[in-house]
This record gives sequence, structure tokens and C-alpha cells, in this order.
Amino acid sequence: MYAVIKTGGKQYRVREGQVLKVESLNASEGDAIEFDQVMMVGEGADVKVGAPLVEGAKVAATVKSNGRGKKVTIIKFRRRKNKSRSKQGHRQNYTEVVIGKISA
Repeated sequence: MYAVIKTGGKQYRVREGQVLKVESLNASEGDAIEFDQVMMVGEGADVKVGAPLVEGAKVAATVKSNGRGKKVTIIKFRRRKNKSRSKQGHRQNYTEVVIGKISA
């Protein structure tokens, strides 16, 4: 069984036992969390699609770790103008979760 959940402004297709990196959540390692914004649940021909969410569906997960991703570099410049160049970068925070039980 799989589900499509929404968290951090993004949608993810998840299965039980899957390890997933999502936008940073306010939880520490080992905490149990629950995603209640489930947009689709099912397997094969037995699929429930929400409008926009499936009523009563939940996905339980456990926080594996919190961390920071690889550095993203942003370079802006205008051609043939040596005065106008800028380089920026940042590392995005993430939370790694292990998907537990999917209940419809």
C-alpha cells in the first residue's frame, strides 16, 4: 500500500518502511509524528483519491535524524559587465523520517 502525503509545501509518494528526507520539522530524533494531509491512498485498482484530502487517512512515521543538505550555490552575473557579479549559497535543513503504518 502507498500514500501521497503533503508536507513542507511538497507532495511525496510513500510506502511503509521507506526512508524519506522532508523539509525540516519541529521534532527530535526518535519522536513519532503523524502526517494527516493524505491526498491519495491505495494499491492497484483499490485507490482512494481525496478532494483535496482523504477523510480519516493518516500516515505514522518516526524521525530518524535531522540534518543539513549539500550546499546550493547561486551565481548571478550579467555578461560583459565585470562589476555585476554575485555568488551566494546556503544549506537547506531537512528531517529524515521512516514511514511506519499507513491507515485509510
